[in-house]
Order: sequence, then C-alpha cells, then structure tokens
Amino acid sequence: MHTTPVAGRQPFAPALRTRRTAIFVFMLVVGVSMASWVVRTPAVRDLLDASTGQMGLVLFGLSVGSMTGVLSSASVVRAHGARLTIAIGGTSLVTGLALVGVASSLGLTAGVFVGLALVGGGVGMSEIAINIEGAAVENASGRSVLPMLHGCYSLGTVLGASLGIALTAMSFPVVWHLVAVAVAGTAAALWAVPQIPAETGLARKGSATSSTWREQLSVWKQSRILMLGLIVLALALAEGSASDWLPLLMVDGHGMSETLGSVIFTGFAAAMTIGRFSGEPLLARFGNVAVLRVSALVSAAGIALVVFADNVVVAGCAVILWGLGAALGFPVTLSAAGDSDDPTSSVAAVATAGYVAFLVGPPLLGFLGEHYGLRGAMVVVLVVVALASLLTSAARPRAERASSPATSGDTPSA
Repeated sequence: MHTTPVAGRQPFAPALRTRRTAIFVFMLVVGVSMASWVVRTPAVRDLLDASTGQMGLVLFGLSVGSMTGVLSSASVVRAHGARLTIAIGGTSLVTGLALVGVASSLGLTAGVFVGLALVGGGVGMSEIAINIEGAAVENASGRSVLPMLHGCYSLGTVLGASLGIALTAMSFPVVWHLVAVAVAGTAAALWAVPQIPAETGLARKGSATSSTWREQLSVWKQSRILMLGLIVLALALAEGSASDWLPLLMVDGHGMSETLGSVIFTGFAAAMTIGRFSGEPLLARFGNVAVLRVSALVSAAGIALVVFADNVVVAGCAVILWGLGAALGFPVTLSAAGDSDDPTSSVAAVATAGYVAFLVGPPLLGFLGEHYGLRGAMVVVLVVVALASLLTSAARPRAERASSPATSGDTPSA
C-alpha cells in the first residue's frame, strides 16, 4: 500500500474527507442492497418454484448485467468521469432491486432475471468507478481508503442481512422489503454522488490514457498486474460464492432452517466487516504480501471445513474463517494495483477480474451444485483460493519493488 506510517499520518483535508464519506455511503447502499437480495434468495426460489439448476439460470441474469457493467465501466469513466458512471450504476442497481421484488411476488422468472441483470450492471459499473475514485483519494491523501471502503460494503451486508432475517422471520413480503430498500438507497445516493468530483478518472485529450480498447487491455501484459488479477479473482470468488450461495448451502447442504441459514450468512458478513475495518493497522504492521497470503490460507481453511465437516456447529463457525480470510483480498489487491504509473487502467483491469469472479463465478457453481451438491461445488473455490496464496508477492509496494527490480514483476511480459 502506498500510505505513510501510521504515526505520521495527517488528518484528511475537508474536501477529501467529504469525498471519502460519499463513497463510503454509496458502498453502504450497495452492501445493503445485495444482502437484502441474498437473504431473500430462498424465499424467491420458493416463489418461483425453481430448482438449484434453475436458480443458477436466474442468477445468470446477474452475470449478464455484471459483464456489461464491468466491461463498459472503465471506458465510461475515461469519457465522462467517475461521478456520472457511479450515478448510472446506482440508478440501475436500485431499479433492478425493486424489479426483483415485484417480479418474484408475481412468480415471473424472466422478470427476476431482468431485475438481476440491472442489479449486476449497476454493481459492475458503479463499483469499478468507485474503486478508481477510492484509489484517487488514497493517492491524494497518502492514507489507506480502500479496505475501509470495502468494509462499508460489508457493514452494509450486515445491516441488510439483519433486517432481512427479521423480516423473513415475520414472513414479511419480499416485494415490499426489496422496494423499500431500493427507495432508501435512492435517497442516500442522491446525497453521495454529487460529492464525487466529475473529473476523477477522466482522460485528458491527447494523453496516453485516452486509449483504444486494445491499448487499455495491454495493461495485462505486465506480469505483476496479471498476478494481482489472479489473486483478486480467487478471493473475490470466495466472497461472491458466499454472497450468492451461503444461505442455500447451509439450508440444503447442512440441513439448517432458512432463518438459521440467513443467520450464518450474517456471521460471514460480520466477519468480512471486522476484517476490513481492521485492515489498516494489520497492513501497517505486516505489509501487503503477508496479509494477503495469510488471508488466502485462512479463507481456504474455512471453506474446507464448511465443505468437509458434517458437524453443523463446526461448519457454522468455519464460516467466520471464510469471511475473515476473504475480507482484505479485494481492497488490498486493488490498492496494490493503484500503486502504479497508470492507476486508472491498473485498478480498472484488476477490479474487472474481481467483479467477473464475484458475479459470474457463483452462477456457474449452481450448475456444478446441480450434479455434485453445493458442498461439492465449493471444492473449486477451495482450490482456487489455496493457489492464490502462492502469488501474493505481486502486492509489494512500489518502493520495495524498486529496490529489487529483478523480482518486481513490473516489466511487461514478452
């Protein structure tokens, strides 16, 4: 991370503090919205009378939207700035969430698919832009921002899941739950988005950053960026698979009730929140490489226990390890990507890999779950996360890479 030592850090300037608060609020909205959908997944499945494979197809709507949002986000940021990109993504997110609620109450599978496509598109487009803004605030302030930014997302999932659990226990209608969250999210975003500078990420005319698609993709020729992309892909898959499947994994794979399955998901979200809000002191003490390596191994241990342990208590407690381990993967890797000569391209590229894994991977696990059960499908996640621990040297700060250029991995590959 490209931050100053803890003891020497200066307070945020007022303008930077406002920008930081705005992106924190927006990420909180995203977290609440996503968790509200996740905890009502079993209820939506029942309303649609869908099998595990059919739910995988429904979740593919999230993938279609996310790919559209993810692949277009960097270009929209370059052309119009992060603020407009976040506004477009936020509008898509809240509209899609409301549509999911209405369509599921009417038993319209196609409507839920479209709603999830809008949710995925909104998340993909806005979150890549907001990570670019977060990296810009880090570079301007010399302070860590991205771990806490993603912590706000996790805090939002805790709040959203807690509300969802209470409403599920009350048999509160899905439609009114999701529509209410969409309305509240709209109100919060209307304050937050205008606080973000319009010029963040905007390419200057005639500059090297005003590039074609082919030139933007050339960032992947750097071995370091490729390794960071693989790390974030693995740990984002660990996070995304839990976000999409954990309640059903506990209900169908371990025989828990729907309410208890939602409680377990809330424990996962709480572990993610604790891990992310603890990130700054851990990173300052141990550094990016050690924190990422331990994170991957701890997450792998938790997933292994959930998959292979037949004891419900052990499996439930292992979810905490799963969450703690996955917590810092995404923000620390993005922060490392931002520590480069072209932070907009690097952050956008690595974030794209992460969101592809987060949103596209879990629906594919549904197809595996249809044949091998959800516990069996999670073995894929376990293997990928364990392998990611071997690549974490790519997250070393620029100063350390400069002192050992032979192993820095910054030079373009052949």
